[in-house]
Amino acid sequence: MRPGLIVWGMSDAPTPSTENPGFDAMARDIAEVPAVEVIVTVAVNLMSAAAVKLGLTEEGEQHKDLDEARKLVQALAGLLDASATEISTFHASPLRDGLKSLQLAFREASLVPDEPGKGPGEKYTGPVYG
Repeated sequence: MRPGLIVWGMSDAPTPSTENPGFDAMARDIAEVPAVEVIVTVAVNLMSAAAVKLGLTEEGEQHKDLDEARKLVQALAGLLDASATEISTFHASPLRDGLKSLQLAFREASLVPDEPGKGPGEKYTGPVYG
């Protein structure tokens, strides 16, 4: 076995608590967080990262990267699609509105816009028109 390679399931494999003593405390803390809050937090983080990569922050063009933005918007759309039945309309509506805003911003930022229905996340949301 190569040095530094961890093979899980072997009797000598380290457990998370022996490798990182704070892991147990972190696991206890996250166990108390409702799934809806975890989903919403991840969605908000994806939205924020996509906004940065779309150049929508104060630094604007400095961090603009449409390839990265496409991936983030796609992931956000997939998360929202997959969790639609798990989170309430109270949580889902503003997230869907934010997603649509990001999709429109992506379309506007693209030199050659995608065909309707082919933009990031549109396979989950349907075509987004500006």
